[in-house]
Amino acid sequence: MQDFPLTLDRFLDHAARWHPGCELVTASHGGEVARVGYAGLRERSRRLSALFADLGIVPGEHVATLAWNTQAHVESWYAIMGMGACCLTLNPRQTATELGRMAAAASCRVLIASADLLPLARALSAGAPGIGHILVIDGDAVMPAAAGPLSTDERPLEQPLEPLLERIAAAEPDGIAADPGWGRFDERSPAGLCFTSGTTGAPKGVTYTHRATFLHTLRLLQADVLGITRQDSVLVGVPMAHANAWGLPFAVPAVGAKLVLPGRRLDGASLAALIEREGVTLAVGVPTVWLGLLEHLEAHGGSLPSLRRICMGGAAMPPALMARLEQRLGVVVQTSWGMTELSPSGTVAPLSATGRSAALSGRPAIGVDLLLTDADGVPLPQQRGPEGHLRVRGAAVIERYFGQAEPATDAAGWFPTGDLARIDADGNLAITGRSKDLIKSGGEWINPGAIEAIVGAHPDISLAAVIGRQDEKWGERPILLVETRDDREVSGEDLIEALRGRVASWWLPDTVLRITAMPLTPTGKIDKTLLRSTYGSD
Repeated sequence: MQDFPLTLDRFLDHAARWHPGCELVTASHGGEVARVGYAGLRERSRRLSALFADLGIVPGEHVATLAWNTQAHVESWYAIMGMGACCLTLNPRQTATELGRMAAAASCRVLIASADLLPLARALSAGAPGIGHILVIDGDAVMPAAAGPLSTDERPLEQPLEPLLERIAAAEPDGIAADPGWGRFDERSPAGLCFTSGTTGAPKGVTYTHRATFLHTLRLLQADVLGITRQDSVLVGVPMAHANAWGLPFAVPAVGAKLVLPGRRLDGASLAALIEREGVTLAVGVPTVWLGLLEHLEAHGGSLPSLRRICMGGAAMPPALMARLEQRLGVVVQTSWGMTELSPSGTVAPLSATGRSAALSGRPAIGVDLLLTDADGVPLPQQRGPEGHLRVRGAAVIERYFGQAEPATDAAGWFPTGDLARIDADGNLAITGRSKDLIKSGGEWINPGAIEAIVGAHPDISLAAVIGRQDEKWGERPILLVETRDDREVSGEDLIEALRGRVASWWLPDTVLRITAMPLTPTGKIDKTLLRSTYGSD
């Protein structure tokens, strides 16, 4: 057999050759859209690779991006990865200090930033002194007044990217290489670097190789996973800075489907208009995104007839939200589970599954395997039914964190996820909680996930979280915090009554607090670290 390296540039090469006119669509400022075919996208990405080579970027080096879900960001991804460099995706919703630390750890010299994020780019570069160039993309976005004019003499150098690409296209004698050298590196070379959200500690870096991401893409395309086809129009509502947007910028071009990007406009009204205009058939993102879409449609009316399914992940799926989406939009909701360390897909509920539930996160596809253990890492003798500590291994699962010498896996290659889980008789995974979220009360453990699942099913509750509060007698006692739907009134007594008889009596929260807006992490998960610091002590 031929030695056919599994490098990510091949996805765009394939799309450009066999689906040249199929579009990538970006919603830009003011509700306008920009369009480019895959052939045009490939040409622009190759020219950008040439620019990076002219700046001295070499294979194996990290180039950072700080941008929204846009065409220019996708171009940058393929340009960086195609030439063998490694793309560090920085999340615009994190602090400049955190971002600067990440860029410094990766020794970045070039940062690509959306125009409206230029102030943040400048701020983070103070913590990453190696950055010598900031290339500005998405110049049609509104520039904040605080950004000021683009500079040509301060460090770092800031230049709008579009004029540079035009200069390359004009083939001026400026020394820029004509051949970007795509794919001329080992398939095990680093392709991307993403940092975890840091919900349970300091963010840690996860390096994705070309081979692992290629195999992850093929897994996403399986019929019982996402099963994307050429007839689909796919809206990517998950940030490109969050675990490579779950791999969709690779999977969608791979089959010649339409790739629809919302830019930074994730409000319900903007998403509804974009889905209707582009005939979106599959929408992917975290629950809070689709809650906003649903609330807009419930308040203002309208329908989305093209939309057939929504894939949820990134946070626990409230049962009431799943039911509302399916009833109001007539869609199928696919639940899923994954982690940055898994590239990130772990399990997805198949479309063919019967008895779908918000509590179930689907089954693993070929290429990833699951194991339940006790707290000491010893495999449970019965894998179906009992609750255990979840471990994972596979071709796209982390082996060690960026910059760390010690492996993140055990001797057999299993990665401990930190999740508590059950696997039912049909192989469906149910995440029942986080081991670090467990509350120890009077020497016994309380699982917040079980309480949150019951309260989250209440029709008047949008989001629910349970944390431990310090208690002089018991050590910790659970308190329940809720965000209600449409500011509805619901009493704490009613919520406690919903739990009574379904959990142990000593699990019942001592306090129920209604909060206006549940705090979320930059990746859309409930920020329990902030909740604990705010409500965890008397």
